[in-house]
Amino acid sequence: MHRLRTLSSSKGRDKASSLLLEGTHLLSEALKTGFMPSEIVLTSKWLEEHSSLLVECSSDVEVHIVTEDVLKASLTTFTPDGVASLFPIKGLPTITKQSNFILALDRVQDPGNMGTLFRTALAAEVEEIWLALGADPFSQKVLRSSAGAVLHLPFKRLVDMEENVINELLRMLKKAQIRGLQVVGTFKSDFSKEKDVIPYWEIDWQKPTVLVLGNEGSGIHPKVQAFCTHKVTLPHNENVESLNVASAAVPLLLERLRAKMTS
Repeated sequence: MHRLRTLSSSKGRDKASSLLLEGTHLLSEALKTGFMPSEIVLTSKWLEEHSSLLVECSSDVEVHIVTEDVLKASLTTFTPDGVASLFPIKGLPTITKQSNFILALDRVQDPGNMGTLFRTALAAEVEEIWLALGADPFSQKVLRSSAGAVLHLPFKRLVDMEENVINELLRMLKKAQIRGLQVVGTFKSDFSKEKDVIPYWEIDWQKPTVLVLGNEGSGIHPKVQAFCTHKVTLPHNENVESLNVASAAVPLLLERLRAKMTS
């Protein structure tokens, strides 16, 4: 089961072109999207309790029954629930159309934040996500904190030297702007003293939009800030210097859905 361990790293996943999902919930979420595993590693106890889930898989899936100790030694989860599944990365959702609601994450580093952002984006009907560096969306921490949302949303990840990634993000934002999308950047509350920074509810969220959220420490890259067509803030008590990026994203992302539902 050493092969399962290798899929915990980005290098291992790239080499095998496979994604490892640890646990019952992620397997269930994948099957909801029609994403079929190539292999499933499970314990006898899990099979007794979840045989109906196994029936949902295609007949050609390879099933390996192992002991709980062997499975635990092969995974990153401290207390695995009895199953791990391997999926071909090529089976994940891909960007196939021009989207009207895009979330762009500029160097978001924390896996928990990344996963929560995917989950909130799915709830808010975001159509695609752009990742400029930051946490690996296929890491187990991101997959778990996203509750499987990573498996539902198409995304494009930019990985290179930071300068090259930022320049590529700018190119993508420019292309979106030419297509008619507003580029909305988020700023700390002290930016609200500047004339061009407004509360997030004062823009028209029903327009095609790219929402840009920045790095936990430094925020949005200065080059990207300068490219935003709209600069918004989430006003809050001044005793708090700044909000966690995943927390701030909730009202921002759901505002578009609220505006659509109440129009």
